[in-house]
Amino acid sequence: MPKSIYRIVTRGSDGGIQTRDFDQADPILKMHTQLGVDDCSTDLALRGMPVFRGLVGPMPEGKHIVRYESPEVFESLTKEWGSESNSERKARRRSAK
Repeated sequence: MPKSIYRIVTRGSDGGIQTRDFDQADPILKMHTQLGVDDCSTDLALRGMPVFRGLVGPMPEGKHIVRYESPEVFESLTKEWGSESNSERKARRRSAK
């Protein structure tokens, strides 16, 4: 099933994470230039999704959400994820199920 929500994750002026959801890509196209489409994702539902200048993505987030992050958010969340121990990741995964 195709992704039906486009989620943009950025950092606010207060340093917190800000999330905006869109039902379609058109509003995002008014804020960011489309560079092309994803043609190599291992998640087949992401293939054909737009790739935007200034955003990292597309990334899957659940069954119906395609996620894009600002480079700063992507870097900071990746560093947080990388600094977690394997046991913390496994515990979080178990609790999310």
